[in-house]
Amino acid sequence: MSTATTSESTSSTHSSSSSSSSGRSSAAGAVATRQTAGVSPGGPIEIPPPRGGAFAPLVSAVRDGWVVARRNVVNVRRTPGALVTGVAQPIIFVLILAFVFGGALGGDAYREFLIGGILAQTLTFNSSFTAVYLAKDLQSGLIDRFRALPMSRVGVILGRTTSDLVTSGISIVVIVACGLAIGWRVHTGVGQVLVTFVLLVLFAFATSWIGAAIALTARSVEVAQSLGLLWLFPVCFISGAFVSADTLPGVLRTIAEWNPVTAVATAVRQGFGNAPPAGFEVAGGWPAEHATLYAFVCCIAIIAVFAPVAVGQYRRISKR
Repeated sequence: MSTATTSESTSSTHSSSSSSSSGRSSAAGAVATRQTAGVSPGGPIEIPPPRGGAFAPLVSAVRDGWVVARRNVVNVRRTPGALVTGVAQPIIFVLILAFVFGGALGGDAYREFLIGGILAQTLTFNSSFTAVYLAKDLQSGLIDRFRALPMSRVGVILGRTTSDLVTSGISIVVIVACGLAIGWRVHTGVGQVLVTFVLLVLFAFATSWIGAAIALTARSVEVAQSLGLLWLFPVCFISGAFVSADTLPGVLRTIAEWNPVTAVATAVRQGFGNAPPAGFEVAGGWPAEHATLYAFVCCIAIIAVFAPVAVGQYRRISKR
């Protein structure tokens, strides 16, 4: 009797333990199911929307671009030799054009006229830095690491083009210093000077997107360097950067009149109050008469065309 009673109580104990274990398992499963489904015991879990709302992609691009830009600027600071070309090149052009060719083109008056063209030309040439260094990042595998991270596609390229404004800013300072040394002066007010410098920075930013598109197309340092220089010379010298566009023959004259380099050079001269030398042929037409407006429009148009091209090339690379 007692043995039977003990067996029954033991079975009862095991049964209740099993029931409670089963109940706990069921409860745990239900909680897990609710958590997986995004539902808490007290009701649905509210998942916060992405930071920035509708502007989240833009916020992400700016944030990631800032991080990449800081990384690039630190690299420039650690390897100052990379700035040699950006510093030496404008000095060489100023000295050669001011003293070797300047005597035949107007002497001292031409030196003032020259600085606007040197600024436009140098900032155009600086786009080759973007092409070479972005191609170097591609070739070294750094861009592959960026692609493996949850980073904005635009942010990676935006960081490169933004950081290269440091090189362009140094080039502007060097040219202004050289200009002051050879007799160049500013003859306008503070407002016009500020607008002119804003235009120069925007133009540098715009041309760097051309360099980015070239780098992402070439994908090697050697090809990017060749392609980056191939278009620079005709764009800079078939223009009104150093001579009047009216002196060019036929179709070259039309190209020079509407060339963005001409517009920027003319706008800079007007912004600084640098008149052409006596007897110098002055180009006419709508681009020359509205040089500042046309120069800003050209900068925006360049970004609108080449930024999507560069981002599209980056996305194609990411899919491979």
